[in-house]
Amino acid sequence: MHKTSAWPLAHVYTGLIVYASLYPFVHWRDQGVAPWFFLLAPLPRYWTGFDVVSNVLGYMPLGFLLALSALRTGRGRFAFRFAVLAALALSFTLESLQVYLPVRVASNLDLALNVTGAALGALTAWALERMSVLQRWSRFRANWFVAEARGALVLLAIWPIALLFPTAVPFGLGQVVERLQAALVDVLADSPLLDLLPVHDLELRPLSPVTEWFCVVLAVVIPGLLGYCIIHQRAHRARFLVWLVSLGVGTSALSAALSFGPEHAWAWLDTPVQVALTCAMLLLVLLLWVPRRASAALAVLVLAIYLSLINQTSTTLYFDQTLFMWEQGRFIRFHGLAQWLGWLWPFFSLVYVLRLVWGEEPKN
Repeated sequence: MHKTSAWPLAHVYTGLIVYASLYPFVHWRDQGVAPWFFLLAPLPRYWTGFDVVSNVLGYMPLGFLLALSALRTGRGRFAFRFAVLAALALSFTLESLQVYLPVRVASNLDLALNVTGAALGALTAWALERMSVLQRWSRFRANWFVAEARGALVLLAIWPIALLFPTAVPFGLGQVVERLQAALVDVLADSPLLDLLPVHDLELRPLSPVTEWFCVVLAVVIPGLLGYCIIHQRAHRARFLVWLVSLGVGTSALSAALSFGPEHAWAWLDTPVQVALTCAMLLLVLLLWVPRRASAALAVLVLAIYLSLINQTSTTLYFDQTLFMWEQGRFIRFHGLAQWLGWLWPFFSLVYVLRLVWGEEPKN
């Protein structure tokens, strides 16, 4: 029996919505009004098409995943109600909490749009079930993947979302040391503990061209090996490789277009990156015959090398300006959705493949 990936993905997506809705989590204050006052307030006078679309689309995946998890676990009669009521409870709670945040505005319109998005997502899941599309996916999954593939499938589904957040190196997820160092320095400022912190004296330098090229190769090999951990047949692995690289390149182009404009969507794909992508694909082709457990062991090694290299470097001023555009512009909500995924995805993958190497299949 294959366990559905919809339920853990719904948990992950709920966490991302909470982060995006309450970001930046600072300057909480009491306005002297009930947290649910917005329910009876007049509709907002100023709103944009972007606000409407983002609120609806933001909750559609949640409604889809919640309904799908109910459908996949034999609770189809309650799928739509469960998805809508859960989204209503989540949105109402977050809108009520926004009353205490000075940079967020609680809105009954946002609540209605969020619930509408969840309802549309649930209806999509129900329609796909009625058209037997989900049954075809179940047959496809049984034919392609091992029975306990849920953890890797969740990680592979998150990977392109994580790539949407700008990275200093193409596909360079998991670069956290510099920001962690800055956060610790801020927290421990004027404290004697600051002098005892080893990371305080760590000098980070920009990557050399050779090291950056090597990081790109390893960053593409990692999700490839993750897929090999759950795919047995070589022909299926080869097709998976094509889809993986195509999705990674397309998502990175979309991220560049969001950051710098559509005319710069492919500026990152210069000759060194093209060569690195080619080398990564050739390496993954050579590994098509590697058994599942050996793929996990190789993934542990590659992840260890990659994380060591990518976290010995500092970001450039140009990249910092890119992050500022995301964090201060209209991508502030999306910034919350993608930022933590980009930082933590390699570490979650490392935990997953370590458990495979140790012989314990992850259950979530």
